[in-house]
Amino acid sequence: MAEFEVEETPHNDSELLKITPLGAGQEVGRSCHLLEFKEKKIMLDCGIHPGISGLAGLPYIDFTEPEKIDLLLVTHFHLDHAGGLPWFLQKTTFKGRVFMTHATKAIYRWLLSDYIKVSNISTEDQLYTEADLEDSMARIETINFHEEKMVGGIKFWCYHAGHVLGAAMFMIQIAGVRVLYTGDYSREEDRHLMAAEIPAVRPDVLITEATYGTHIHEPREEREARFTNTVQDIVNRGGRCLIPVFALGRAQELLLILDDYWANHPELHDIPIYYASSLAKKCMAVYQTYSNAMNQKIQKQLNISNPFQFKHISNLKGMEHFDDVGPSVVMASPGMMQSGLSRELFESWCNDRRNGVIVAGYCVEGTLAKHILSEPEEVVSMSGQKIPLKLSVDYISFSAHADYKQCSEFVRAMKPPHVVLVHGEANEMNRLKLALNREYEDDPEPIQIHNPKNTESVQLYFKGEKMAKVMGELATTKPKHGDKLSGILVKRNFNYHILAPSDLSAHTNLTMSTLTQRQSVTFTASLSLLKYYLHQLSDDVVVLPLSNGREGLRVFGAVTVVKEQNMLLLEWTANPVNDMYADSVLAIVLRVDTDPQARKIPVQRIAKPDLNREFRERLEVMLEGMFGEESFKDPTSSGPDQINLEVDGFEIHINTKTRVVTCAGDENVAEMLEESIRRLYTTIMPVETV
Repeated sequence: MAEFEVEETPHNDSELLKITPLGAGQEVGRSCHLLEFKEKKIMLDCGIHPGISGLAGLPYIDFTEPEKIDLLLVTHFHLDHAGGLPWFLQKTTFKGRVFMTHATKAIYRWLLSDYIKVSNISTEDQLYTEADLEDSMARIETINFHEEKMVGGIKFWCYHAGHVLGAAMFMIQIAGVRVLYTGDYSREEDRHLMAAEIPAVRPDVLITEATYGTHIHEPREEREARFTNTVQDIVNRGGRCLIPVFALGRAQELLLILDDYWANHPELHDIPIYYASSLAKKCMAVYQTYSNAMNQKIQKQLNISNPFQFKHISNLKGMEHFDDVGPSVVMASPGMMQSGLSRELFESWCNDRRNGVIVAGYCVEGTLAKHILSEPEEVVSMSGQKIPLKLSVDYISFSAHADYKQCSEFVRAMKPPHVVLVHGEANEMNRLKLALNREYEDDPEPIQIHNPKNTESVQLYFKGEKMAKVMGELATTKPKHGDKLSGILVKRNFNYHILAPSDLSAHTNLTMSTLTQRQSVTFTASLSLLKYYLHQLSDDVVVLPLSNGREGLRVFGAVTVVKEQNMLLLEWTANPVNDMYADSVLAIVLRVDTDPQARKIPVQRIAKPDLNREFRERLEVMLEGMFGEESFKDPTSSGPDQINLEVDGFEIHINTKTRVVTCAGDENVAEMLEESIRRLYTTIMPVETV
């Protein structure tokens, strides 16, 4: 778990996590959220708004730079989460990778193809074509539930979300900070889908839907009974029952309920049920293929017989195949009746009091399904004419979204420091935020609730501890406390490893190379003069015997100096230490060649200087200045490496070789002298080779 910084001011910009809704911020529709952390950008979903057509229904893509987005994760196939994907992949500069589950990809293809066909808009206003949709399929990669993927340092995996077949919740981890995005989810198991999972890993941030605010769903059994009774009431009075649904999702749940109810009520067998969708057969094939993503009950049934081969339901491809005589039940898409077959049937049936429509899912503002729930006296047809609304309108929600109880329990199970609410109308979202704040106001682990509007960013600061793993040869010996570890620090994405240079090729894509550097400089002095000055720089100056009568020196055991006519050639193996040695040697070379005073040393003195003798002489001068000439004891009592003093009655003994000072009466004097002698020594003596 990453450490959360409470301070509002970050230590640096790399600690900033930014979450920006580009859609579904205080609204339902066009879900799209941008996650930014550690210079990584992830887009979550790319939907369209069901109540707005054309470019205006897309997320606010203008507020981001698509070419800088690394990853796009799509939670499920519904249009408000995936409907903008073909446009984004084909019409923008996005170059990143796209992932969704296998079932989502299979259904996405057919659902969006159906959307293109039934859209009641002109060709020039269409966001994309069938060819764009087909091309987008090649860019979409699939992920299995619980399978870990890594893209450019972004680790992610997904859990079952309920809601619809293939729906996923994504856990994203960057540099140790985890964000869980639920998309649409349901914690209630229904006739064919399993409930959303509770991840075992606690996220630092939870981005969750707020669709139903503080509403609580009625129990499933009561809801099903109310639904079937309403259907039966409509057909018993001689009416037609319209159930607008999306081709995939809740439609399959309602088909299972109706087929089971008709099977148990023989008196209804003469009344036909139609599933009006051009995708009917393809949908059923997909559901049978991905039965492993459904609950245990349906999987057991599939071992005996296929529950999706309905006995009392017929497929209806279009109005031309529909014999509209007498009572019937028709499930037709789309679910919010913006266009398509459900809209045609509604306009044909709405002026007959015997008929009825059952709205069985969530309705977005601006759609006909939402409008008729307010029971207007008339509605406007697609052709612009006003039609009286006489049929009955019932709202029985089978929408597989989390209600307040499910949302609250999910937040309590996850216990994230931050919750970001999305996918909810402003009023519902505010009510949910207030309710969750009340619920956790006295909690020992407070939770901060955020409900941003579209394009408004939630800014959070996280500071994760950096940890490096020791690998390879360095890890063969267990270190002891205080041991120094020397190796190469390798950063791969957001992970750090310490390796021996010889292990680089085994554990990384890196290899070791040796770089030899050469530098030529003009030099007209003698090599012996240069040697004299180099001895003052380093005690490691070795004469090299070279062929062809050339002369050479080896300094610090690392830098080779070769004398040629009016020129010196310096050569060394490049590394930080050797580069420093080479700079020092070059400085001496330039001084000897350019400073006239440097050449005024008599020939007889151009030999290796006796720096130990020079150090002793200068030390004596320093001591005389500090304590006076009278402090020196009889020189005969001192050895070649010893200086003896008497100061204020205390005897001081100095070893010029080891530079150790002893003073029996005053340790402070001894420490002071040792520090002074150390400084003098480092000033006079050459650098010792590492």
